[in-house]
Parts: sequence; structure tokens; C-alpha cells
Amino acid sequence: MLDRMALPATAPLVSRLPARLWIDTQAWAIRRLHFLHRSRVAHHLETGSLGEREALFHLRRNGYIVVARRWKSAKVPGDLDLIAWHGSVLCFIEVKTRSRRDAFAAELAVDSHKQTILRRLARVYLHRLPPPVRPSSARFDVVSVYLASDSGRQPSTHPDFELNQGAFGWE
Repeated sequence: MLDRMALPATAPLVSRLPARLWIDTQAWAIRRLHFLHRSRVAHHLETGSLGEREALFHLRRNGYIVVARRWKSAKVPGDLDLIAWHGSVLCFIEVKTRSRRDAFAAELAVDSHKQTILRRLARVYLHRLPPPVRPSSARFDVVSVYLASDSGRQPSTHPDFELNQGAFGWE
């Protein structure tokens, strides 16, 4: 419709074709950029976000009281996926999500470097709590979330979870 407004109706079809072709090219480029943006950036972020949300509800079903999600500090890089109380124990929970099961368990992605970052963040979090509220014990849990069905071909409506309580210590 826009190309009709730009050119008089009496203009030959050939002269209107380049304007339409240009508009179609722009539309194709915008669609392609959107597709590339989704496939490169959003897919893994979307998978991780979905896994964290599923883990949050799984933990709540298992008696955890979640008090923080994606907690960050200005002093230490990184974030704590979930912070929750499990009875009288404060848990710092790292969530690892995979779209399907692999030869390696998802929790193996929490290597020594990641553990160091999580320990630093946990210390900052505990230091910010007022002394009467500070827990007598705290631990690090890792939740592995597998989104694929048993066949591994399509996402399942019920993901599989593996909860590793006390996955690593404070040392």
C-alpha cells in the first residue's frame, strides 16, 4: 500500500517494482536479524531462565523457602541463582540446565572457578545479613535440570531434576 502512495497510479508497473522489491528486502532483513538474534542470544538464555524457574518450583515443592533469585553484588562478579532456606540451613543454589541429557552430568559444569565465585558471593550475602538473622549453617546445592523428554527429541512437560545437597564446601 505504501508503494502506491509513493508513486502515482499511472506510473508503469516496472517503475513501481523497485520500490516494492526494496520494501520486501527490508522486511526480509528485519526478519532475518530477529531470527539470528533469537538463535544466537536468546536460546541459551531462555533455556537457563526456564531451568531456573522450573528449579524454583521444584525446590518449593520439596520444602525449600526461596528468599532470593539471581542475587548480585556490586563488589563480586557473578550471581547466585537461588538462595533458599531448607529447614534451619541457608542454601546457595546453582542451577544448571540442559536441553537434553549428555554423557556428562550438568552439575559437572560447576568447576572450581565457579565454586570460588559462588563462595565469594555467599560470603558477601552472609555479611550483609544482620547478626541475629545469620544462619548457624549454610551449604551449597546444585540442581541439574534436564528439559528433554526420555526420548531426548522434544521438550518434556515435566523436566527431570537432580538435587545435589551440599555439592561442595566452603574451603
